[in-house]
Formats: sequence, C-alpha cells, structure tokens
Amino acid sequence: MVRIIPRLDIKGPNLVKGIHLEGLRVLGDPSFFARHYYENGADELLFQDVVASLYQRNSLNDIITKTAKEIFIPLTVGGGLRTIDDIKNVLRAGADKVSINTAAINNPDFIKKASRNFGASTIVVALEVIQQEDGSYLCFTDNGREYTGVEALLWAQQVEELGAGELIVTSIDKDGTKKGMDLDLINYISSNVTIPVIAHGGVGTPSDIEDAVQHNADAVSIASVLHYNFLQSNKEKDFGTTEGNNEFLNNNLKQMKQAGTTLPAIKKYLNEKSIPCRSLS
Repeated sequence: MVRIIPRLDIKGPNLVKGIHLEGLRVLGDPSFFARHYYENGADELLFQDVVASLYQRNSLNDIITKTAKEIFIPLTVGGGLRTIDDIKNVLRAGADKVSINTAAINNPDFIKKASRNFGASTIVVALEVIQQEDGSYLCFTDNGREYTGVEALLWAQQVEELGAGELIVTSIDKDGTKKGMDLDLINYISSNVTIPVIAHGGVGTPSDIEDAVQHNADAVSIASVLHYNFLQSNKEKDFGTTEGNNEFLNNNLKQMKQAGTTLPAIKKYLNEKSIPCRSLS
C-alpha cells in the first residue's frame, strides 16, 4: 500500500519551502499545516529541520511534542541528529522514526548503532541526490550544499546492510519545481535495495505520484504542491506568514490553482488508477 507523506521543512518555529532546497521562504506555523494534513488523510508526516546541520543541533523537540499530542499518525524527524542521545531525545518528544543523513555519511557505523538501540524500523536514512553531468547520481549533505563524492546506489546498499529500515531519496534537481519526479533515480535505487524507498522531490500532480509508484517507490513525500494549495484555499486566514513573503506567496498561489493538489484528491486519483492507498475514513 502506497503511503503519502507530507514533508514539513522547518527553520526555527516556521514552516519554510524553497526550490532545490534553497531560497527558503516562510509559509507559516507548521502546526496548522500538520493538523490539516492529518485530518485530510496523510499516512505519515516528515519534519525536517533544514538548518540543523549548519548549527549542529535539532530544534524540533517542542514542535514534535505539541504535534504528537494532537496527531496520531507516524512522525519522522530529521536534521542535526548526530548522536544516540539526539535520537533518544527526539523519540521521547514524540517522534516514531528519525531521519539521518550527514551523521550517517560521516560515520556509517552510526547507522548500525542506532538500529541496534532503537530497531531498524525507527531508522530512516536520507539521501540528498544530485545528478552529475556524466549521468551519475551522487549524494550530498546539508540540504544539497556539501559534496560527498558518495555514489547514491552504493550508499543505499551499504545503508541497508548497516541496518536502516527505510530510505528517503530526495532529488535536489527536482525539489520544489513541481515538474515531476526523477523517475530514473527512483527506479535505480528502489530496484536494487529491499528496504522501502520514500521518493521526494518534484511532485506537481497526482500523476507524478502514479509515475513514482510505477517506478517502484514504496511511498511518496510531498511538500510544495500541498502547502501552496492549503494556503490558496485559506487565503483569508493568518497562519503566521511574515509580511515580507506576501509577494512571493501571492505569485506562487496563482500557480497552484491546478486540480488534484489536495490529499483527498490524490487518494481519489490513486484509487481510480487501482493503486492501493489508505483512504480517508
């Protein structure tokens, strides 16, 4: 059964979004978005502290504690998790799973230790991938800012051997563009590992999710197409968006009037295409 997972990128107390994980703009208070997605059929939520690696810390505990009291679907938390204690603290705050990237690449044995301490199903490894001029796929860290030279599939297979229970594969090239996912990347990774792969980056329409599933994605994580639709549908409400973002948001909202940009519409489309997914009860 395919899972649909809204991704909420967090900077400080705010939900933010950019393109290619850059040019981040404040969209509002993440709690409004999280509750809306929960009530409209999200299977899980992914919270990512997008500046945590820069400051070597994760600041999501308060947000997660509040969210876990009100929302009863699995929560995955990532960003700045570098030690076993970091993971322990996030899980105590209410997370069900953690997503690690920089710490895993810098110290692959961290994956093994985390899996032994908390169980493989708790440990998700994030791959931030950029396609090179020669067609190869390399992993990056710090939201695509730091080059590692690590080949994506070789790393995915090593991650699986070390005990990770799941992968989040983000195409930096496609992130925030709403122009479709990197299907070759999804298939390249998914066809060569046995653990579930969550595909992220580029969803603009429900058919993009269908394409990802046909290329062996087990789940799809979505951000822009949901966030802007939510704001478009609630233009009169204040979700904590700062004044300086008004022109940016208005320009994006004009582009988000296309059909099929809500969770119920996505689930309906997938059901019509005979793609199993959890329906909103």
